[in-house]
Amino acid sequence: MSTNQATANQVINRRFAGRNDRLADEHLFGDRLFGEKALGQTLSGDKAHARNVVILGRSRDETFNLLTTSLERNGCKLMHCIEFGELSASLLASASMVFVFVSSFPSAGLFARVGAMIAEAPALSIIPVVEYADQEKAAALLELGCVDYLLAPFSGAQLNALLQRQESALAAEESFVTRSRAGRRLLAMAQRVALASAPILITGETGTGKEMMARYIHRFSAAEDAPFIAVNCAAIPEQMLESLLFGHEKGAFTGATAAQPGKFELANGGTLLLDEIGELPLGLQAKLLRVLQEQKVERLGGHKEIPLNVRIIAATNRDLQVEVAEGRFRSDLMFRLDVLPLHISPLRERKDDVLPLANRLIRKHAPHEQRDDLLTQAACDALVAHNWPGNVRELENMLQRALVLRNGLFIQPQDLGLSAPAVDTFQENMPISGEVSGKAALRASGKWAEYQHVIDTIRRFGGHKTKAAESLGMTPRALRYRLNAMRQDGVQLTF
Repeated sequence: MSTNQATANQVINRRFAGRNDRLADEHLFGDRLFGEKALGQTLSGDKAHARNVVILGRSRDETFNLLTTSLERNGCKLMHCIEFGELSASLLASASMVFVFVSSFPSAGLFARVGAMIAEAPALSIIPVVEYADQEKAAALLELGCVDYLLAPFSGAQLNALLQRQESALAAEESFVTRSRAGRRLLAMAQRVALASAPILITGETGTGKEMMARYIHRFSAAEDAPFIAVNCAAIPEQMLESLLFGHEKGAFTGATAAQPGKFELANGGTLLLDEIGELPLGLQAKLLRVLQEQKVERLGGHKEIPLNVRIIAATNRDLQVEVAEGRFRSDLMFRLDVLPLHISPLRERKDDVLPLANRLIRKHAPHEQRDDLLTQAACDALVAHNWPGNVRELENMLQRALVLRNGLFIQPQDLGLSAPAVDTFQENMPISGEVSGKAALRASGKWAEYQHVIDTIRRFGGHKTKAAESLGMTPRALRYRLNAMRQDGVQLTF
């Protein structure tokens, strides 16, 4: 790994917020650890040829030429734009990636424009191309929600690895749906930790999707036929859990009529998820620690050590540091598991993810439905307004129930068991003083009627601001300014 690449990784690792800022040294994330399939290979097939890529910024000699040549060699269709203003909504909708030459733009405008692009096209992969002096900008852009970065000068192998990461992320997307900024940052971090072989600890409240995140990491980094084995440490009695994890030989205990491999063996070459690891009995914690340290397992009643090549992912809704302090969890095991931490925020802190998750869950549980607008606008508003104490699991249960018990074709708030939230209407409480009359009152009434029309239009398009802007005859940027002005005037917006 070059010195420039190592320094960039150090800067970026420091800048990630929350518990995700405690990554190990940058050598864990070098291209050499991504996997042989990612390096030195060009992408082929329909996916590569269907990829539309936008390059944004002015030409930068060798770096620009290398980028365009390598992308074309990989079957990408390229579009070059010099300024952000050239990026139309239709162009962004058809593109899968945008490479942004950071040195082409001043910092203030760059961050605002990239943030707006992420908000308008949350499924788009925006990749800053940075030089050595711009590494702090790269870190800030990753925090905004960019999924990756490219440090110039770069090699063809590094670009191929980046393209492969994007391809893997697309294939893994079914496992973890997110459109919020916090969720995008989490996925970007998950992609980085997936490149290392060290244990991963996923924390979060019950129902946030810890197992789905583990599957995302597995699909992103493992071979297509690699096994994924999940064990719920809280659902299995202690006397059975040891045999389940480590396996047993014939006659190892009463009832062991045949040899049986354990979950560690079954996960060899793939991923083992130890869910609810905080519930693991103390007696088994020491045995698990030894397996993790030695990378070998010995069946109960056996005398042969079996070598392991398993990625370990642990998940818990408990604070392991508190569990250690109270004597319920071994500190040495915690440190062994907590090498690469990922924390999933509760759904109430990721409101932008509620509707994309709801739509995905409806397609999952009602694949026969031919409509994409089963949720009425009132139902969408109710879903976003709900606090979600049960997180994604509560959302899934609620939608399953609504699909069965709904009255009519569409899902209404009452079908969800929710009450419709207060409507963003303000005409009855317009801040117009009684002393205002004549033309001033008329102007004020017209302004607030205009605000109501903007809200109604955005609702009509299901919260899709780009489509709403086109219907209103303005640019998405102008609509954002209008919404900001509305908020400053005291309008409470729920989208």
